[in-house]
Amino acid sequence: MKGYLILDFTIINLPEFMEYVEKIPAYLDKHSGRYLVEGVTPEILEGDWEPKTIVVLEFETQEYANGFLSDPEVKQLFTIRHKNTKSNLIKVSGGSWRDELPPNA
Repeated sequence: MKGYLILDFTIINLPEFMEYVEKIPAYLDKHSGRYLVEGVTPEILEGDWEPKTIVVLEFETQEYANGFLSDPEVKQLFTIRHKNTKSNLIKVSGGSWRDELPPNA
């Protein structure tokens, strides 16, 4: 099952953040990840959530997503992101809640 990371962030220090931007694609490739959405400003349609900039990453499997998140070199880049942005990150698996229903439900 595919794994997805969804990042919502606001840049605080663009010059310092650019090191992260330049280096992170190599680690996405290393862990079979790719951008589905890369740094796009969303259009808010409902609710109280006020995201600023959205990134959606897709990985071939949850294991690849976990490998990306736990890679020591990537963690160093995450430190750069944490220092230079305000960010929220979630991980979700591909699929549907219907997959969890018992048969004949």
